[in-house]
Amino acid sequence: MSWQAYTDNLLGTGKVDKAVIYSRAGDSIWASSGGLTLQANEIQEIAQGFDSPVGLQSNGLHIQGQKFMLLRADDRSIYGRHDAEGVVCVRTKQTILIAHYPPTVQAGEATKIVEQLADYLISVQY
Repeated sequence: MSWQAYTDNLLGTGKVDKAVIYSRAGDSIWASSGGLTLQANEIQEIAQGFDSPVGLQSNGLHIQGQKFMLLRADDRSIYGRHDAEGVVCVRTKQTILIAHYPPTVQAGEATKIVEQLADYLISVQY
């Protein structure tokens, strides 16, 4: 399976400008498009946030050194916002999808695209 194709396809929708796929534990990067990479502490913050959002609720989440205000956090999805841009993180059986959308895109449009990819990956046991 080519994980790179998934991040490239997210960018191809025009609703996402950066995307990355990590292992579910957040300990390895499987694909990245648009220059999105996270520091080890940033991906661990997100990976842990799926199980316990307390830290994200009090401190927000961080993507490439930028703080995002937490909008939603549960065991599947984490959404963050910084000014007019945002981030969507979705955990599947084996991956964590992280996608950034620019100010020109509505949050719901980006969220729908990323959640649909997560649904697909879950359906094929990823």
